[in-house]
Amino acid sequence: MFPIAIGQLPSSCRIGKPASLLLSSCSESSSFHSRGGTSRHRRTPGSAGAPTGTYPAQRTSCSSGSTNAGASVVVVVVEGRGLARGEIGMASLDLKCPELVLSQFADTGTYAKVTTKIHILVPVEILMPDTASEKGKGTKLFNLITENFPGVPFTPVQRKYFNEKKGLEYIQQLCAPEFSTVVMEVQAKYYCLAAAAALLKYLEFLQNSVYVAKSLKVSFKGSEQTAMIDSASASNLELVVNNRNYRSDHTLFGVLNHTKTPGGARRLRSNILEPLVDVETINTRLDTIQELLEDEELFFGLKNAISHFLDIDQLLSVLVQIPKKETVLAEAKIAHIIQLKYTLDLVPRLRVCMLLKNGNTALLKAYSTTLEDNRLFDMILEQIKTVINYDTTYIKDSFKMRTQKCYAVRPNINKFLDIARKAYTEIVDDIAGLVNQLGEKYGLPMRTSFSTARGFFIQLKLEGLTLPEGKLPSEFIKVTKHKNNCGFTTADLMKKNSRCEEALREIFHISYVVICQLLRTIHEHIHCLYKLSDALSMLDMLLSLANACTISDYVRPEFTDTLAIKQGRHPILERIGRQQPVSNNSYISEGSNFVIITGPNMSGKSTYLKQVALCQIMAQIGSFVPAKYACFRVADQIFTRIGVDDDFETNSSTFMLEMKEISYIIHNASDKSLIIIDELGRGTSAEEGIGICHSVCEFLLGLKAFTLFATHFLELCQLESLYPNVENQHMQIQHTRSGDTGAESVVYTYLLNRGSSEERHYGLRAAEMTALPSSVIQEAKTIASKVSQQFLARHHTDPETQRQRAVYHLSTRLLQTARNSRLDPDSLRMYLKGLKKQYEAELQTAGQAVAAEEQ
Repeated sequence: MFPIAIGQLPSSCRIGKPASLLLSSCSESSSFHSRGGTSRHRRTPGSAGAPTGTYPAQRTSCSSGSTNAGASVVVVVVEGRGLARGEIGMASLDLKCPELVLSQFADTGTYAKVTTKIHILVPVEILMPDTASEKGKGTKLFNLITENFPGVPFTPVQRKYFNEKKGLEYIQQLCAPEFSTVVMEVQAKYYCLAAAAALLKYLEFLQNSVYVAKSLKVSFKGSEQTAMIDSASASNLELVVNNRNYRSDHTLFGVLNHTKTPGGARRLRSNILEPLVDVETINTRLDTIQELLEDEELFFGLKNAISHFLDIDQLLSVLVQIPKKETVLAEAKIAHIIQLKYTLDLVPRLRVCMLLKNGNTALLKAYSTTLEDNRLFDMILEQIKTVINYDTTYIKDSFKMRTQKCYAVRPNINKFLDIARKAYTEIVDDIAGLVNQLGEKYGLPMRTSFSTARGFFIQLKLEGLTLPEGKLPSEFIKVTKHKNNCGFTTADLMKKNSRCEEALREIFHISYVVICQLLRTIHEHIHCLYKLSDALSMLDMLLSLANACTISDYVRPEFTDTLAIKQGRHPILERIGRQQPVSNNSYISEGSNFVIITGPNMSGKSTYLKQVALCQIMAQIGSFVPAKYACFRVADQIFTRIGVDDDFETNSSTFMLEMKEISYIIHNASDKSLIIIDELGRGTSAEEGIGICHSVCEFLLGLKAFTLFATHFLELCQLESLYPNVENQHMQIQHTRSGDTGAESVVYTYLLNRGSSEERHYGLRAAEMTALPSSVIQEAKTIASKVSQQFLARHHTDPETQRQRAVYHLSTRLLQTARNSRLDPDSLRMYLKGLKKQYEAELQTAGQAVAAEEQ
């Protein structure tokens, strides 16, 4: 137990507020800035340096500029000590969704996995052991987290609460039966168990409530189950946030998001940020999307059925908690039970929809089986209906919903409740009578209205109405006008409103007592809602992905050891562009896994690079992709190095940022990674830039990672003559001359072609379009021409290298054919003959080069 009496909590942190508000309120009342000004700490009871049993009296606000306004995830991070340093345990719980997620993994010295996971979670608060920040000398992990998440409140908690035995006890006690296998999975994962113990104890202290036994969904997620996309790459690719306008939906999430429920949207977002790596799971999703596209009745039936559901995760979150003392939010609890009844009433409609069109794919069959097992759903619904009226349902209208809550509990269950409701009904009738009397008295067409803020008030339509003496009688007070309507009240009506509120409070209090008794009987079965939540969110996400296919011409991707895209398009550009974007082909294999792309400024290099990465992510979440044909190799990590902006917050120049990002890639890339690098080395001199690019390329060439490297340094194109797995490509442009003036202009085709760019000095062409004096441009052209001639004089291709390259290409293509070919014998024979001809042509070219040298 945290050493503090409940009565000593700030009033803003006591039970009675939604959990998300509790956290933000508490952080305001108990946070302070460290001397360095980077991290925001929240001294909690039990944290080092905080007086036991009290909060600091001084109130300072905590910056939250970098946090998501809707954030509701609390994250705990703990690192092993001594020889176990680098072993990370994490536990997180979304206050709007009762799922405890545990992770444990070994991380590198850069802590890339930790920071990526925290970025994906968008935490409202981060907890760490107080020893991590002891006496201002924080550990490397602590300093990295506070530097990367300056707007998120940080809470140091005493190390004694990080107890793995207690964590295992918590999980055994709270884990719902359906997820009990996780206990076997985590019982030896000491660090994530320790993090879970601290998290659950902290939430119990913070919210002054405990979770119901056997009610939590507990899952373990290792880092090897999904592809890793670091936060910089997610930002560069605009996966979930648009870099120019954070409100814009011009992102990959915006393109694919046609979900109807909050759970479906959350699932889509997390899948985009953490794509799958298991091909079988991906293909199961693709099968389902294909069936939805082929069966129009199933598609629209499911879409319509799912659209009526509320946020089941958020509903579960409040149903599985028991306050330690009676809550004042009785009205909210009544609303929750009505929402639960409304949700369970919708299940038969969804079940019928799935049974009528019995799905052929494994995923639809699995979810259909889940919904067919209606014993628990019906059992809960029947228990609810013994207490709640059959016709009680969820309604968005505030007054109608208030009436639903008032009469939710069936009559004759509690005689005091029946008396209170009778009194309330009489007061409401008196209010209606009073308004009618006033209307007759003044000869005005008045009507009774209700709003949550004002309660009952009088409304008058002013259109075509002439008031006596041009104004309302003095009896009417608190007058408000909106367009042609006028709202007001009277002293008598305000008194009756007060009596009405008192009667309602009495009704809600008695109803709350009855509903708490009901909840105790259904808590043991509430875990079946997790299955419903999982089915709904997955079906909603797959329907959303299928819906995206109906808007654009998408194709189902395949998975082999090659990346091959025919006429691929940029998914975001396609959605926002007024005309269809130019499509391009892509091909990367083990035999040519390093592609160098050259071309003028504005020719489309960056757009093409992002297009490939976005299509890769779409394929790995189980989505169709914008292309005529698409085949991918599953990537375990996706890296991007794009952009040349200074970072004023960390005092990093363009060049320093480039070096940090490329260092991160070099330290973390693997043979299965996809690496996108755009314009490396532009932040320093040309000589140093070429040198750095060359050495980075040679390092990456030692890996089997698929790499796309866009550059303006044409010297790098020589790598093709040194390494057989390097391929040069360029963005093609066309030159036109005006018939009148003879002036030359450049037409961008945005098409990718083989070979290096033949264009020279295209930067000077761009300069000509500005207001620079012609003499300056001409001098620049003269000097650039001399430098180019020196470079071309040194450019030489060795014939022996060409021969080795031909042998290497033939061998890799034969291996690739043996692994992936699905051709019939005749087609395979034709393909192999084609390979032979291509090999002989390459050898002939090498022979001609030797003859030319001898002459």
